[in-house]
Amino acid sequence: MTTSSRGPAAIPVFLYHAVMDDPPDWIAEFTVTPREFAAHLDAVVDSGRTPVTISALADHLAGRAPLPPRPVLLTFDDGFADLPGPTAEALAERALPATAYLTTGALTPACRSLLPPAPMMTLGRVAELERSGMEIGSHTVSHAQLDTLTARQLRAELVDSKAVLEDTLGHPVPHLAYPHGYNSPRVRAMASRAGYETATAVRHALSSDRDECYRIARLIVRRGHTVADVTTWLADGGARVAPYRDGPKTIAWRWYRRARAALRGTEFAG
Repeated sequence: MTTSSRGPAAIPVFLYHAVMDDPPDWIAEFTVTPREFAAHLDAVVDSGRTPVTISALADHLAGRAPLPPRPVLLTFDDGFADLPGPTAEALAERALPATAYLTTGALTPACRSLLPPAPMMTLGRVAELERSGMEIGSHTVSHAQLDTLTARQLRAELVDSKAVLEDTLGHPVPHLAYPHGYNSPRVRAMASRAGYETATAVRHALSSDRDECYRIARLIVRRGHTVADVTTWLADGGARVAPYRDGPKTIAWRWYRRARAALRGTEFAG
């Protein structure tokens, strides 16, 4: 993959949540219907881009291997019930790899999770996802706002979820996605110390071949986005290109949430 002298080569990293017709209200804004999802995937195929997983991007960012021409990544957060069923089937039909970031507390009965009620997959189906062609990453235990947690709470969210997935799969799980993209320099440093090789944020921006390995930008797909939006992103348009520094509004919002968490306690990242 070559880099233009004008700047980094853009890489679309799509972030999906649920794919269903009748989602709970709290996740509806971040849900697409199966019909819409199929059209998005067909646009990916028609784009001529090369679908890869986060591991391939990690290898490039670490200098271990080049990326193929015009890569594109598909990622899924949380672990909704559609993921190991129709969503995995739609991907497999088109030979599209993907990366699924799972909130382990939401996949195990009686475990702690801040996710509101929704149809979720179970931990027992994680290996099935992997066999279908998906790479597995961590999305923490409870889906808390990581940048508002104490050091002890933060470490538990990162380490415990990683351990559960590794015990389930029998191999290392080196990739993380921050719930709702919330991160900070302290969170990124802790992710590295916890043994993660990469971490994805949100940022609603195109990633690039020069992106930060602990703040990989993703494009969050909402129910109002059309196939035309997807096509524009696949053509390197419609969004800024990472890496770039956090703006004043992002930093101010982080401090506000920290102050609120100090008064109310740990809150759901959503």
